[in-house]
Amino acid sequence: MSRECLESSLCQRFDTEPVADRRTAPGRAHVVVRVARCRSPGLVAAAGDRTAGRLVGPAAPTVGAMASRKGEFGEPVVLDVDGFDVRLSSPERVYFPARGETKLDLARYYLSVGDGIVRALRERPCMLHRFPDGVAGAKVHQKRLPRGAPPWVETVRLHFPRYGLHADELCVTRLADVVWAVQMSTVEFHPWNSRRADTEKPDEWRIDLDPMPEAPFSRVRRTAHVVHEVLDELGATGWPKTSGGRGMHVYVRIRPDHGFTDVRRAALAFAREVERRLPDDVTTTWWRRDRDPEAVFVDYNQNARDHTIAAAYSVRGNAIGTVSTPIAWDEVDDAEPDDLTIATVPERFARLGDLHEGIDEAVFDLSPLLEWAERDEAGGAEPPPEPEDDSGGA
Repeated sequence: MSRECLESSLCQRFDTEPVADRRTAPGRAHVVVRVARCRSPGLVAAAGDRTAGRLVGPAAPTVGAMASRKGEFGEPVVLDVDGFDVRLSSPERVYFPARGETKLDLARYYLSVGDGIVRALRERPCMLHRFPDGVAGAKVHQKRLPRGAPPWVETVRLHFPRYGLHADELCVTRLADVVWAVQMSTVEFHPWNSRRADTEKPDEWRIDLDPMPEAPFSRVRRTAHVVHEVLDELGATGWPKTSGGRGMHVYVRIRPDHGFTDVRRAALAFAREVERRLPDDVTTTWWRRDRDPEAVFVDYNQNARDHTIAAAYSVRGNAIGTVSTPIAWDEVDDAEPDDLTIATVPERFARLGDLHEGIDEAVFDLSPLLEWAERDEAGGAEPPPEPEDDSGGA
């Protein structure tokens, strides 16, 4: 990526209005939905009501007239998220055309999985994938936090030495940060695998099972089982999730003792072991053009600096609003990615809770994998090629 392209990515801006910093005692998300600049008692709706943020009661017949005057996407609403007011404009704009879910529906989805999405993003630099016109429109990759953010939204500064640039990225510490990002038309959250305390020392090893164009999902499932087998032999706890697309991810918490280069070397050593056990199904071949189109690529490069993938509970930018959903290992053979959407995951989360809840307590030492990497390299295996740049992945 050229300096000019990077600057364009870093410097994209969009407008927002600062809101009051109004706080209450901590606890589960306390959400009140109301129309901003209310002009009538009939404009207020209760939390959890599907009509929240719309005209209800006697005033309801005027909805059409208001839409014709104010536009077709509805009056702004204010969400009270744990005592922080988040103003949501254009709440009726359709974001997901398959079923017609709106921007307000997207905000409600993230509120419903609040503990999970905050756990996945907490204290991590986060790239935002924004869709200002819904997922049928153009996507914006947002690095820098936009001007006009509320004072309670926090950031982490990242440096890009090759270009002499820096970016202050969103650093989620509370659910209100996530909902504010939705106000800014964010659908997908792509966090780094390191945290604000030391952004150069990852604490998360990511195993990305990326199927090539002709690989069936059954092959992804088979690969996931071998990943589980190898992790068990290492004494590591893996936390699987669907990608929200055609693949699957497995996360492992690691001690933040190593830089990106060593984490990536360890990830490649692990991927090679999986390939040895499934030579007909798995590839670690670097160049895409050289890979078997029916294989699953174990993408160790997702552990390189500033390469990111969708977080657990992140919605994906497609028409049905699939979700990158944590699953149990015994669900690998049955989970259907297209069944896990913003329409179905809230009930699943209410029933099962966050299946990644214990991830921060299950920390693995990468030393055995680094020994594998040294063994492989001593035997003639090529070390992983360097990423093209440090300017950002998706």
